[in-house]
Amino acid sequence: MASTVTSTSSRPSRPGYGQLLRTRGAWTFLLPGFAARQPFAMLTISIVLLVRHTTGSYGAAGAVAAATGVSMALFAPYSGRLADRHGQRAVLVPGVVLHALAGASLTALALADAPLWALFVAAVPTGASVPQIGPMVRARWGARLQGTPLMTTAAAFESVTDELTFVLGPLVATALCTAVDPAAGLVTEAALTLVGGLLFAAQKGTQPTPVHGGHDGLDGHARVEHVSALRVPGVRVLIVTFLGIGSVFGGMQVSLAAFSESIGEPGLNGVLYGVFAAGNMLSGLVCGAIAWKAAPQRRLVVAYAALAVTASGLWTAHSVVVLAGLGLLVGMCVAPALITGYTLVDALVPASARTEAFTWLTGAVALGQAAAVTAAGQLEDHVWNGAGFLVPLAGTALALATLVALRSRLVARPRTRTVARGIGHRSQVAVD
Repeated sequence: MASTVTSTSSRPSRPGYGQLLRTRGAWTFLLPGFAARQPFAMLTISIVLLVRHTTGSYGAAGAVAAATGVSMALFAPYSGRLADRHGQRAVLVPGVVLHALAGASLTALALADAPLWALFVAAVPTGASVPQIGPMVRARWGARLQGTPLMTTAAAFESVTDELTFVLGPLVATALCTAVDPAAGLVTEAALTLVGGLLFAAQKGTQPTPVHGGHDGLDGHARVEHVSALRVPGVRVLIVTFLGIGSVFGGMQVSLAAFSESIGEPGLNGVLYGVFAAGNMLSGLVCGAIAWKAAPQRRLVVAYAALAVTASGLWTAHSVVVLAGLGLLVGMCVAPALITGYTLVDALVPASARTEAFTWLTGAVALGQAAAVTAAGQLEDHVWNGAGFLVPLAGTALALATLVALRSRLVARPRTRTVARGIGHRSQVAVD
């Protein structure tokens, strides 16, 4: 697909954010996309704070939040596959309505002191219906920038946008839950998801064209076969890598909340997590402005090694200043790994499965976050204050070992497709 970037033949050798944002139609999906993805950054912490308030247990709160994350991780790839085949709007509209209803049900059950099993039941549809706005925005960039140097810049821009939401989301959710009502965060998240999701779904002109499979017709058009992104070996390696990143997000969310409460300053939770996310956002801006010469596979290994090293020191912090500084460093190491991983999708996965591939990675982050929230909650309840920070250490170390061992699978291989020529005659044509 040709790029629709509004530039001349004298395209600069170092594409930047200015050129990216001049891409035709970009602003029509960027602004609604930002509004629609903001609630996702509020979801986990809102559940943790509400359930912790009603049950008195971080373990129970983490388990309910984990059920939401696991459900999202399992259903997100199917949502992405449906979006690739039938269009994003067809998936988004019913999805955001279901999410709003499920979130309202979970809130009502928690406030009614319902048994824990009932909260788990409500958490499943809440997570399963989380709209995959980030992957859908990335797919829209891919449809416009296919094969151009701006793809890396777009990946960096999206990482920065994601992290900006994670700067604002926990702050807003924590403020609502502590200053207004314990349920205010989750109620606001459901309402914003509904409004923002519908606004994003309304931007039909920029969504990628659905790719419908089928048999060759008499008009000589090629048959397009839908191949799951999970069949690409490199995607499976990236999934493990992103599971480790999810362990950082989940472990820090619970552990920072427990630390803030232990010193009698629960409102600091949002500030500390915001510092972590700000480090992620700032390093993401830098990554997008650099003209990288090293291969993305090598950059990913180096960035992930730095993440594992910095995450290993979190459990030793016993003061707000030290914890904020370490959180900032960890955040600065997350963005390069995320950006490089998402950039590799463009080379590894055919366009017909790209939204699905992005949702696998997003789902992996959610699954890693869910497991980390559960483990960190149990450690905070039963071991010692700050033990939850051991979860990011373990998660990143295991993922790094897998990445180093299987890094060769991240090298793109030539793809082919079958193109029909006339009736019943086909030849293999290589596709770059």
